[in-house]
This record gives sequence, structure tokens and C-alpha cells, in this order.
Amino acid sequence: MIRVMVVDDEALIRTGFQHILDAADGIDVVAAVAGGQAVRTAQEIRPDVVLLDIRMPDVDGLTVLAGLRRLPHPPVVAMLTTFDMDEYVAAALRSGAAGFLLKDTDPEELPFLVQTLAHGGTVLSSKVTRTVVDGYLEAGSHQPARSLGRLTGRERAVLVLIAEGLSNADIATRMHLSTGTVKDHVSAILTKLEVGSRVQAALLAERAGLLKPPPDQEGE
Repeated sequence: MIRVMVVDDEALIRTGFQHILDAADGIDVVAAVAGGQAVRTAQEIRPDVVLLDIRMPDVDGLTVLAGLRRLPHPPVVAMLTTFDMDEYVAAALRSGAAGFLLKDTDPEELPFLVQTLAHGGTVLSSKVTRTVVDGYLEAGSHQPARSLGRLTGRERAVLVLIAEGLSNADIATRMHLSTGTVKDHVSAILTKLEVGSRVQAALLAERAGLLKPPPDQEGE
């Protein structure tokens, strides 16, 4: 059972997410709270996944994220936003968020996204913009082409699957490798790309054009 906490300043949003996720098999929303209660509640109940509003009036979402990351058993955190070009998104990713998704995400997709997060995958909204990706990478002074050139062919293939949001187990199945081998490849990828998380690696892959564009962008 995946234990989820929803953090948002709007009770309606919290209730909506809770109803959607509680109806899904294998997911239990153990708390739905405002930002000021988030860190204390997470420390007490130890959720696996936290869906965290990036903008709240009582406490900044980035402040909450930092507090969650400092816990002895930090949960996986994905940021919630109403905008696909939010100036806080890049900062959240650099601070250790496992991704972000829009509040208007299709309700049918939400349980799958939570499962992806719980199993070590990354979640980037399908509406993530080139501006957000470029801004994040430029702030980190990364050079995608040069960094990617350090990867072997297999490591590059693993990177693409990381960017698609697959967990280590899913990548192992897809590539007919052991999970341990995949972990070794992921570790090597993060080292060679000089990044600290799978999300950062995924954004490098996005910047370098390794992913196929969404169907509605093909041919643009």
C-alpha cells in the first residue's frame, strides 16, 4: 500500500485529490493538510509520497520541501502547480523534488503517477515547457551535449527510460537486465552528468532532444 500525503492550502483541492487516490487500488491517502502542518505531519505518519502545492499563502512550498527533505526518512515529493511555466519549478527540482504535475492532470492518470513516484520513477507533466527546462539547466550551468558524450550507448538508453519516468525495476524489465545492473548504470549516469538526482538527469535528456515530442507537437 502506497501511503500518500496531499499538501495544499485549498481544502477543495485536498479533498479532490484524496477522493481520486483513495478510490485507486494500492493507494491510501493518510493525510491531507495545509502547508503549515506538512512537515510535522509527515514526521509523525511517514508517508511514502507527498503531493505538495508549490504556492501557498501560509508557508512557501519550497520551504516545506526543504523541511521534508531534512526528515530522517524523507518521502518522495512531487510539486503541484496550476501553471506549466512556474518560476518556482526549477528551484523545486534543484531542491530534490521528484518532479511536478499540474493540478488539472487527468484524474485517471493520477494514481499511475503516484505509483511511478513510489517506485523511484520521475514525474514531469506532459505540459512541461522548454522554458522551464532551459531555465533549470542554465541555472545549473550544465552543457548537455558535452555531458551526454561521456555516456556509453547502454547508459544513454537507460537515461532515456529514466526520462520517460520508468523505475529501476521497469528499466530492468524493458532492457532485460538485472535491477542491480540498472542501479549501477544509473549511478554512473548521475556521476558522468554531474547531477544529483534522476529528475536532473531526465531534464538533461529533455534539453538534448533525446525524447520524442508529444503527438500534438510533432511537425512543429
